Amino acid sequence: MASFIDLFAGDITTQLLKLLVMVANTVYSCKGIAERLITMIRDVQPTIKEIQYSGVELSNHRQTQLRGFFEILEKARKLCEKVLRCRRWNLKHVYHANKMKDLEKNISRFLNSQILLFVLAEVCHLRVNGDRIERNMDRLLSERNDSLSFPETVMEIETVSDPPIQMVGLDLGKRKVKEMMFKFTDTYLFGISGMSGSGKTTLAIELSRDDDVRGLFKNKVLFLIVSRSPNFESLEFCIREFLNDGVQQRKLVILDDVWTRESLDKLLSKIRGSTTLVVSRSKLADPRTTYNVELLKEDEAMSLLCLCAFDHKSPPSPFNKNLVKQVVDECKGLPLSLKVLGASLKNKPERYWEGVVKRLLRGEAADETHESRVFAHMEESLENLEPKIRECFLDMGAFPEDKKIPLYVLTNVWVERHDIDEETAFSFVLRLADKNLLTIVKNPRFGDMHIGYYDVFVTQHDVLRDLALHISNRVDVNRRERLLMPKREPTLPREWEKNNDEPFDAKIVSLHTGEMHEMDWFDMDLPKAEVLILNFSSDNYVLPPFIGKMSRLRVLVIINNGMSPARLHGFSIFANLAKLRSLWLERVHVPEFTSSTIPLKQLHKMHLIFCKVNNSFDQTSFDISQIFPSLSDLAIDHCDDLLELNSIFGITSLNSLSITNCPRILELPKNLSNLQSLERLRLYACPELISLPVEICELPCLKYVDISQCISLISLPEKFGKLRTLEKIDMRECSLLGLPSSVAALVSLRHVICDEETLSMWEMVKKVVPELCIEVAKKYVTLDWLDD
Repeated sequence: MASFIDLFAGDITTQLLKLLVMVANTVYSCKGIAERLITMIRDVQPTIKEIQYSGVELSNHRQTQLRGFFEILEKARKLCEKVLRCRRWNLKHVYHANKMKDLEKNISRFLNSQILLFVLAEVCHLRVNGDRIERNMDRLLSERNDSLSFPETVMEIETVSDPPIQMVGLDLGKRKVKEMMFKFTDTYLFGISGMSGSGKTTLAIELSRDDDVRGLFKNKVLFLIVSRSPNFESLEFCIREFLNDGVQQRKLVILDDVWTRESLDKLLSKIRGSTTLVVSRSKLADPRTTYNVELLKEDEAMSLLCLCAFDHKSPPSPFNKNLVKQVVDECKGLPLSLKVLGASLKNKPERYWEGVVKRLLRGEAADETHESRVFAHMEESLENLEPKIRECFLDMGAFPEDKKIPLYVLTNVWVERHDIDEETAFSFVLRLADKNLLTIVKNPRFGDMHIGYYDVFVTQHDVLRDLALHISNRVDVNRRERLLMPKREPTLPREWEKNNDEPFDAKIVSLHTGEMHEMDWFDMDLPKAEVLILNFSSDNYVLPPFIGKMSRLRVLVIINNGMSPARLHGFSIFANLAKLRSLWLERVHVPEFTSSTIPLKQLHKMHLIFCKVNNSFDQTSFDISQIFPSLSDLAIDHCDDLLELNSIFGITSLNSLSITNCPRILELPKNLSNLQSLERLRLYACPELISLPVEICELPCLKYVDISQCISLISLPEKFGKLRTLEKIDMRECSLLGLPSSVAALVSLRHVICDEETLSMWEMVKKVVPELCIEVAKKYVTLDWLDD
């Protein structure tokens, strides 16, 4: 098996294609041959990659056949290099052109031999009806003489035995997909979805051979590989042949490796009346009939890696079991990563394993095989993304591994970095989630236009994060668009210090350290930086002095992952942050605002999470709007020392105010009516809040009020009905004893969320406001705020 893997390790088809394109563009005498070879190689590349990433043990006979083919491709690669080295036209070009013609004939002869078809059938553990394929392929060959692509031509299948590696972790997926199929018997489209390398194809193959599935469809199961560049002519031909066999019964068509909804729709139009199982990195079927592949559990992951590395389900004695566990942990249950690393570590000494662990911890590829077979394979998932969405995916490498990312922080980075609006950023999140490139940790109110994004989190698999780091780090450190620390370190990377004699081009900078003192920092020139993310774990932290030179900084995120709020030092650097628009502070002491505090004139958004506010908002001796003249969005969450908000209501520019999970705040100030632009007011989970000031009724733009879990609040102001613009109110788990009669005048009110206890009150209102939707909330308890 090692020799087979070695054949693919260099990804020779990709290298050859690049060289052929250069030959076609620069060497006129070889242009026609090179272009024909490009067509041939591109047609078979999806099939080659399917074989490459399968991890299946091929027979010696098939390995010998493939070895011969790849020797031909290697000769072609070396010949291209020779052609390109001949800078001027001479007789050598004629000689090389004749050689390329010979290679073209050899490659064409191999492709026309149908060998790749049979290799792919063996890879998929499919036994092919030879007579029928030969007849079908003859017909296809007569229709397409120029080239032939094989990935779609896998035909009807029969069961064969499995190697132990292929069976690890499949039981759960098989059971859940079968449950869907047997439960939704009237449904014609089912789905298997998951991130790249998660084992979707392996699961689909096992289902195609499963006795229960084959019994349901009376052995009429067709397995087709669609690929990123489908040959629809070939696919549709295979589907016609399969469905029009004279047997009138329901059949199963499995479409593997489907990349787009358009490809699926085109094929579904040919499969009417039969069941289709679509296997894709994207979520293309109804969520109710889609199985999202679950990654391997720790014991399953250990078994898979050990089977690949040691041919046993556990490390042999006396091999260092901790080293094995570290490798398993870095794979985070991803089958492809476990298989590739296990195979590359086979027969390697412990010292070699130690080096691999260190590279993995830095977010680097373990070796060339790991890079070409895992990162390259997963990078294909990004190729169909719009350029801006791809950039947003790469930005996610700026956040620490194994941590939930506040959706608000992520979308705000995208808004400021890529000049998009919040709605577009939110749509990017959904599209990346649909392609399994991130996971949304859903809140019951996820997607509500009023609640904002800071109640919602996203996560990303560590291997996807490593991919983002790998792509971002391909260029020299000073030229990188993202300057990112892959994991927590006591100091900044040495590579940065060695290159700090010239400016860095980074637009996103992410630092992840422990406690930092002034002497721990070295100077860095970051004139283009727009986003700075500081992650640390300590009780004291000196802000990096070079922030003062980041004249273009628009987003500053400071997150302390320690157990208690940290004291920050060096706030004087804010004097030069004239363009700062967004500030997120988490688990730190907020500096006291005074009349001498440096104004942040462009700051639009400020979020204080798990902070000690230290009376910062209790000031009445000066106008706080002089510090924040443009602030439109203020959120204070889980700040247990917040007592009063006297100074906030001088910030008349506020559009959204969120005071949540603050247990000691008793009341809002009387001058609330100053906030004439306020549209959203969230007072969620403030258990000691006993009343709302009557001035709330004077807010002319207020659209949304959230007083849920304010358990001491027993009444609304009598003139609450004056809020003619109010569209939604959330009052779940409140203790209201009644509603003021004026609520009948809430002409814009469309949505109320309440409990069973207050339902009857709002049903009376609905008689007057017939378009009102009343939603009875389910009990919901979340511990998402707890640090992982």
